[in-house]
Amino acid sequence: MIGEREIEGYEALTLASPGGLEAAFVPAAGMVGCSLRTDGKELLGQRGGLRTYVEKRSTMGIPLLYPWANRLARRRFSVAGREVDLDSPTLPISNDPNGLPIHGLLAGASGWRVERHEASADGGILAAAFDFGLDPALVAAFPFPHRLAIEASLAGGELTIATTVAASGGAPVPVAFGYHPYFRLPEVERAEWEIEVPVAERLELDSEMIPTGAREAVRVEPGPLGARTFDDAYLAPPEGRPFALAGGGRRIEVSFAEGYPYAQVYAPADDDVVALEPMTAPTNALVSGTDLRVLEPGAEHRSTFAVRVTDVAA
Repeated sequence: MIGEREIEGYEALTLASPGGLEAAFVPAAGMVGCSLRTDGKELLGQRGGLRTYVEKRSTMGIPLLYPWANRLARRRFSVAGREVDLDSPTLPISNDPNGLPIHGLLAGASGWRVERHEASADGGILAAAFDFGLDPALVAAFPFPHRLAIEASLAGGELTIATTVAASGGAPVPVAFGYHPYFRLPEVERAEWEIEVPVAERLELDSEMIPTGAREAVRVEPGPLGARTFDDAYLAPPEGRPFALAGGGRRIEVSFAEGYPYAQVYAPADDDVVALEPMTAPTNALVSGTDLRVLEPGAEHRSTFAVRVTDVAA
């Protein structure tokens, strides 16, 4: 159950299940997951759309944030024995409102090579790879040549995204990436969306949204989103419990299966989306070194999260 369709002038590769769930990814635009539909209804926040994501790096859908998720406190720093320099004006970097570099270097990037796009018994599989060492500008800024691979598999009502970093370039590789999946519930008012954030610890953030190192116990009350907003960092849910968004007879669950010990939840007041973000390290880990994993040459890191869509009684 695989196919292709054009989205804003880009070729999207699709995976579909007999139950009516369809996912679409665009290898030529950073392997972004640009659509997740059930019965023709879009469940991903489109925000500025695919073309704006490519041209202005304004996130949408399910974008990969690589090689760091969220923001960094500095543009020049040392990590894993090498110097990172993000000051070049030619680098494809976005800045947050405080001028801090945000969301990595691969937003909308071309260079992904499709390795598999094939049907399975109840869905399909799409696999693509990116050789970070082939782009001189990327390696000059982030001097850790390596191989990056994404495998998206759709089975029934569940989309699973596995990401593998292989330190194949003879150098160590720090791991601090994440994803920023934006979800929405079509035909349901934002205030009526039911949200579940089953976390127990929140990371304290300073005025620039950088972790201070302190943590606090927290409970996020499940229930209607109402007027609540979020832009918070947490330890990932204990025992793999899923985040959830439900309403209008539909439930979306996001589970961190492996390799994502941190999470960010983003629900702004001015956009009808909720982002439930798996992160391999806390924000600013490349600079602070906090809970940062560094792969030795030849080693690999694999992280997996899943999005499950089910129909429930309204």
